[in-house]
Amino acid sequence: MKDISNRADIELLINTFYDSVKTDETIGHIFNTIIGSDWSHHLPIMYNFWDMVLFSNPGYAGNPVKKHVEADKRTHFSKEHFDHWLVLWYKTIDQLFAGEIADMAKNKAALMANLINMKIEMSRTGFETLN
Repeated sequence: MKDISNRADIELLINTFYDSVKTDETIGHIFNTIIGSDWSHHLPIMYNFWDMVLFSNPGYAGNPVKKHVEADKRTHFSKEHFDHWLVLWYKTIDQLFAGEIADMAKNKAALMANLINMKIEMSRTGFETLN
């Protein structure tokens, strides 16, 4: 298997991953509530995000923590949701890729999931604002 090496690989990873998420019994309803049936806006944002994270390429402008904190107000996220998201992410990567960048994609996702989950918990308690 080859490693993740370019934008086309990122798009394959993201498309394959979200195809499984959309129908997943544990987290599919969350994404379908927040995103709806038209993913044409969300997917390019994810391509740009992961292109930035993995290859330091410009193109992503956003605040994923803030977006998730806002989304949590519409549909409750739990640690189990983030853990399950990671299981699907790892599974998708392992189906498609192997190598240093693939491993980095797993590690970065775990760090982000933990950070976002922590920030959501903090926002629920009023411990931190996102301004």
